[in-house]
Amino acid sequence: MTANRQIVLDRLPGGERLAAEHFAVNVAERPSPGPGEVLLKARYISLDAANRAWMQGATYRSALTSGQVMAGGGLHEVVESNVDHLKPGDLVFADGGWQEYAVLPGSRLSKLPDLKPETHLLSVYGIAGLTAYFGLLECGQPKAGETVVISAAAGSVGSIVGQIAKIKGCRVVGIAGGEEKGRWLTETLGFDAAVDYKSPEFKRQLRAAVPDGVDVFFDNTGGDVFEACLFAMKNHGRIACCGAVSQYDGAAPPHGPRGVPGLIVTKRLTLRGFVVMDFADQNDKALADLQGWVQSGQLKVQEDVIDGLENLPEALIGLLAGENRGKRMVRV
Repeated sequence: MTANRQIVLDRLPGGERLAAEHFAVNVAERPSPGPGEVLLKARYISLDAANRAWMQGATYRSALTSGQVMAGGGLHEVVESNVDHLKPGDLVFADGGWQEYAVLPGSRLSKLPDLKPETHLLSVYGIAGLTAYFGLLECGQPKAGETVVISAAAGSVGSIVGQIAKIKGCRVVGIAGGEEKGRWLTETLGFDAAVDYKSPEFKRQLRAAVPDGVDVFFDNTGGDVFEACLFAMKNHGRIACCGAVSQYDGAAPPHGPRGVPGLIVTKRLTLRGFVVMDFADQNDKALADLQGWVQSGQLKVQEDVIDGLENLPEALIGLLAGENRGKRMVRV
C-alpha cells in the first residue's frame, strides 16, 4: 500500500477556541484516479482564516463535519492524469484538503503558469493577491489622495491591499497587532501609518492616524476594529468586507456594532461583501498587474512557510492568533 497521510477534523470546536486536540492524523491508502480524474500530490497547503469559519457552518462552501479530512486549498503536482489538458508534473491549485494525495475531477483544474518562486502561486498570484486586488479596486474603488485603512494589515491579504493602495496614490493606514508589525508595515511596505489594535490606546491612535476620516476601509477582522473604523468613515465612504477573523474562533460576541443602520444612512456608506470567485472573469488582467508590480519592486511579497503536514493544525491556530506576517503556508 502507498500511504496517504491525512489530517482529520476529529472534533468540531463549536464555541471553543481551536486547539490541536480537535485534529487527528490518519493514514489511508493512496487513491487512484478514475475516468476524467486526476491524482494530485500536495506541495504546499494554504492556511487561511476561512479554514476556521468553515467549521461554524455553511458559507460559500458546505459546512465541515467531524471525521472528515480537513478542508483546504493548495498547490499540487499532477501525478496521474486521465484528462487531456493535464499531464504528470503540471502544477494546479486545488481544494485537495489536508492530505498528501487527492483525486479530483480534471474538469475543475487548470494548469498554472511556470512562475518562480512557485510559492508565489499561493500568495501574491494566488487567492491572497487576487482577493486583495479585487476587494480593494472593485469593492473599495479608491481614488488618488484618499485615505485607505486596512485591518489585519500584516496578513496575507492586508499586506498586499496596502501596497496596491499606495501604488494607486492613496494614503494608507494599517491596523495590526503589536509595534513590531507596525514598524514592518511603515518601514518595509511603505504604509503611511500603523495602528496597534492590541494597545489600550487603539481608538486614540486610530483617530490620530485618520484626523480627516476614512474614505475606504478594507475589513478582514470584524468586531471592535470594524466598529471603530465604521465611526471614522467619511461621507460616501466605502467598506470592502473581506472577512471577520475576530469572530471565527471562540464564543460569539455578545453584540454587534450599535447604531449602525442610522450611521450608514447619514454618512451614505457603501458596504460590500465579496469572495474572490466573484471576479474570476477578470483574473488575467489582475495577474498581469500583480506580476508587473512585483517585477518593478512596487509590491513586496512576504511569505511564512512552515514545514511538515503534521504541523498544519498548529500553523492554523497560530495564524488565528496573528503569529504570521504575509501569506502562511505549509510545505508538505
